Amino acid sequence: MAAFASREYRALLSAYTISMAGDQFARVALSVLIFERTGSAALTALTYALTFLPDLVGGPLLSGLADRRPRRTVMITADVLRAVLVAVMALPGVGFPVIAALLVVVQLAGAPANAARGALLPQILGGDDYPAGQAGLSSAGQAAQVAGFAGGGALIVAIGTGGVLLADAATFAASAALVLLGIRHRDAAATTEAKRSWGSDLLAGARLVATTPRLRALIAYACISGIYIAGEALAAPYAAELGGGPTLVGLLFAGFAAGAVAGMLLLARLSAPTQLRLLPLLAVCSCLPLVLCLLDPPAPVVVLLFVLSGVASGYQVTASTTFMRNVPDDRRGQAFGLAVTALKVAQGVGVGLAGVIAEGLTPHGTVALAGVVGVLAAVGVGLLWRSASAVPSTRPTPAPG
Repeated sequence: MAAFASREYRALLSAYTISMAGDQFARVALSVLIFERTGSAALTALTYALTFLPDLVGGPLLSGLADRRPRRTVMITADVLRAVLVAVMALPGVGFPVIAALLVVVQLAGAPANAARGALLPQILGGDDYPAGQAGLSSAGQAAQVAGFAGGGALIVAIGTGGVLLADAATFAASAALVLLGIRHRDAAATTEAKRSWGSDLLAGARLVATTPRLRALIAYACISGIYIAGEALAAPYAAELGGGPTLVGLLFAGFAAGAVAGMLLLARLSAPTQLRLLPLLAVCSCLPLVLCLLDPPAPVVVLLFVLSGVASGYQVTASTTFMRNVPDDRRGQAFGLAVTALKVAQGVGVGLAGVIAEGLTPHGTVALAGVVGVLAAVGVGLLWRSASAVPSTRPTPAPG
C-alpha cells in the first residue's frame, strides 16, 4: 500500500495501534473487575458505557480544538494527560467511584485527539491514498483490539487488573512519543476569522452536518454499531452463562474485532462505488448473526457469530472515509467530533440498555433481541441512504500536507 511510504503515516499508524491495544486490555480488566465485585450485568455494562457516553460532551465541545489548534499538539497533549490519569486508576485502594470519574475524564481527553487524528490523515496522505490509508488505520486498530481483547484475560491472570491499567498508561506515553518524533508540525487548519468564536465554529460544523443528507445518512450507518455492540457489552455475563471465565470474555471481545479486520481488508480490495453499493446489505448483515443467539448456542458458535457480525461491520470504514471526504479541511475536526458524538452516544446508550435488559432477560436473549432491532434499523437507514444518494453533493478534495 502506497500510504506506508509516508513516514508520518507509519508514525500515526503505530501510535494509534499501540494505544488501541492498551485500551482493550483495560476494557477487559474493568469488565472482569466490576462483574467480580458486584455480580451485576447492569453495573458491568454501565462501566463499559462510561467509555462512550462522555463523548456526548467531549465530541461537540472539544473536537473543534483539532481545527483551532495544531493537530499534532492536540494529540500529544491528550496522550500525556491520559497516561497520567490511567496510571492513577491503577493505584492500590482506588475505589470504583474514583475509577469511574477518571474514566470519564480519560474519554473526554480522547475526543480532541481522535478528531485530530481523523482530520490529520487526509493532510498526510492526500486524496488518492487517503481511502487506503484509512482502511489500513482502521484494520490495524481492529487487529490491536483482537490482540488486546484476546490477551486481556490471560494478562489479568498474570499481572492483575492494576498491572493491566499501568500497561494501558504506558501505551499512551508511547503514542505521545511516536507522534512527537514522527509527525511534523502543521499550523491550525481554521482561519483567524474562524478562531474568533468557538460557538460559531461549533454551530457552523453542526449546520454543515445537519443540512447535508449524505452526511446525515453516513452518521446513521455509524450509529448502527450502537445496536450490535450489545454482544461486547455483555461479554462478561455472557461468558459466565456459557460456563467460561476471563479467557472466554477476551475471546468474545476478540471475535468481533477479528471479523472487523477481515471485513475491512476485503472491502479495501473493492472499488469505491462497489463499497458504497454494499453499504445497505452489510449494515443488515452486521446485526443478522446475533439473532441466532436466541438458540443459545455453545461458546465456539457464539464466538463465530460475533466474528461474522464483525466481518459485515467492516462497512464502517467506507462510511468514515466517505464522510471525511465530503467535509472541508477547516471543518473536519469539528464535523468528525459531531459524528463521533452521535456514534459514541449510540454505543453508550446501546450498552446501557443491553445491561438493563439483561437483568431481566438472559444475556443470550438480550443479544438476540439486539440483533432483531439492528436488522430493522439497518433496513431503515438503507432507505435513508438511498434517498440521500439521489441528492447531488460536492466532494472537497483533501488538502495535501
